[in-house]
Amino acid sequence: MNIVILAAGQGKRMHSSLPKVLHPVAGRPMLAHVIAAARQACSDVANITVVIGHGAAAVREAFPADPGLHFVLQEPQLGTGHAVMQAVPHLDDSTSTLVLYGDVPLITSATLRRLLDAAGRSVGVLTVRLADPTGYGRIVRNERGDVVRIVEQKDASLAERAIDEVNTGIVVVPTVQLKAWLGTLSNDNAQGEYYLTDVIARAVQDGVRVVGVDSADVDETLGVNSKDQLAMVERIAQRRAAQVLMDAGVTLADPARIDVRGELVTGTDVSIDVGCIFEGRVELADGVRIGAYCVLRNCSFGAGTELLPFTCVEDSSVGAGARLGPFSRLRPGNTLDDQVHIGNFVEIKASTIGRGSKANHLSYVGDSIVGRDVNVGAGTITANYDGANKHKTVIGDGASIGSNAVLVAPVTIGAGATVGGGSTIAKDAPPGKLTVARARQVTLDHWQRPVKQKKG
Repeated sequence: MNIVILAAGQGKRMHSSLPKVLHPVAGRPMLAHVIAAARQACSDVANITVVIGHGAAAVREAFPADPGLHFVLQEPQLGTGHAVMQAVPHLDDSTSTLVLYGDVPLITSATLRRLLDAAGRSVGVLTVRLADPTGYGRIVRNERGDVVRIVEQKDASLAERAIDEVNTGIVVVPTVQLKAWLGTLSNDNAQGEYYLTDVIARAVQDGVRVVGVDSADVDETLGVNSKDQLAMVERIAQRRAAQVLMDAGVTLADPARIDVRGELVTGTDVSIDVGCIFEGRVELADGVRIGAYCVLRNCSFGAGTELLPFTCVEDSSVGAGARLGPFSRLRPGNTLDDQVHIGNFVEIKASTIGRGSKANHLSYVGDSIVGRDVNVGAGTITANYDGANKHKTVIGDGASIGSNAVLVAPVTIGAGATVGGGSTIAKDAPPGKLTVARARQVTLDHWQRPVKQKKG
């Protein structure tokens, strides 16, 4: 199967320098959704040709590691028929060609599969029924139900205007015939453009059957031409994602208030509160509970772990039975073992935290190796940056770090060691001992508080 995706449009109503097909829906460019649906629908995809125009370089750069894509430039843009003409050198004559649109991101593989199966070696047109078809090309069928004409609004009779079935532009055509019919297209019209819909007229003229397949869901055929339409499509995509999660047994506090912008993998008895955002690949094992307004990106959580509200986790792995938040932040590069507790206003970066260790309040742990059953007191920081380079802090099993301590890396705190509160530790602290590093406290008996002088 040949796939041609038309993605050359400028999208003036988007009012953006970003090419229209690169605007994201559910965390991925619209074009990426169309590519994925095409590949899922066609087990025998020979190639995918993407016709680009406005922002061509940006579109190419958005898919740098996909060898299955061929990009062809349409310059100037002279209509849909002209766009498909640019793909002709890449089309295999031995199979059919499916034409899709890069700004129709909700199309599903199931609907495309129905279209391909119904068309067989004939021509297939995907249609949709609209409550208000004004402005769309009407589908005219014969008594057998085959498509015989696509009539534009301005050319339609009163009876034809009453038809609620319209053309989506998505077609599948045997490639040899497609090439021949494209060669006969004319731009003798008000717009001076070559229209792909004229291929359907050529097929009917040549006695080739044209099968119309009605989309089961109007949402699948929605095109995006404005930010308003983009927002509408985003909500539909998120409602679909929420339904998939609930069908898998996930408890959602409100299906209308979740954003899945990547892949969310869940176990059983997972619950997610409102306002949470999932980006990249996120894995939630059995019994994980996610509090309100958490933001999770490329991370995993073991069974029974709980995230309290407003927790942010990025590129990290958390074990089972852990508790994070509220207002915790895990920056990239962390591995937290089972039963670790990271509390309010604690930031962890590029660190390994051993089983059962805790940092419950107002602390920063960066570039550190923390052992098992360590307690990091409130206000503690690892001073890991010397202004040019990052250095490592090592805290042994069972160590206790007092409140408001500063551990100046590189430094090692031995197993079972205790660091007194308020200490600045710049040398290794031996295991099993108390280490205190504070300035001597002094009280000045004759000191007087300054008095603010009156002006004038």
